[in-house]
Amino acid sequence: MDNLKDLLLTPFAGGLFLGLLIAFFTWKSAFVAKRNLKKNLKRVEEESHDLQQHLNTQLKVNAEGNESLQKKLEEMREQNETLRVNISTLQHKPGRAELRQLSIIENAISLMREQAPGFAQAWEKAQRQAENEYEASESGLKKLVRKVLPTLGSTSTIPEEEEKEKEA
Repeated sequence: MDNLKDLLLTPFAGGLFLGLLIAFFTWKSAFVAKRNLKKNLKRVEEESHDLQQHLNTQLKVNAEGNESLQKKLEEMREQNETLRVNISTLQHKPGRAELRQLSIIENAISLMREQAPGFAQAWEKAQRQAENEYEASESGLKKLVRKVLPTLGSTSTIPEEEEKEKEA
């Protein structure tokens, strides 16, 4: 026993004991760090899996929304095309062109009487103005007013001067 005690008290044994103690604490700290890393890795993998499921769900929802929007857009395009064809067909009905020309001529005559009777240039100018006015009346508020109150949208064919002459 004395030999063992003498052996343990030697500087070599003390250094060996101190080295083994440091190695043990280092190993223990590495073991704890490895265990924590495994826990963190497992937690991160679970979070990644949850996030991936959430992302897949979100992408499915977005895809369904985009698909429904595309269907609605396609339906609207078809409706737009159908309405365009219907409008074109209605505008080319028999008598429609004659009514258009009659309305243009009526407005041109009215403008001609007001501006300059007897001049061809003024007649052409008045006809162009009447045509532009008719085009403007085909869309917007004037069209609505003309449909609701047809007499309001047309002009009188008898000028004011002729009315005064008849009264006299």
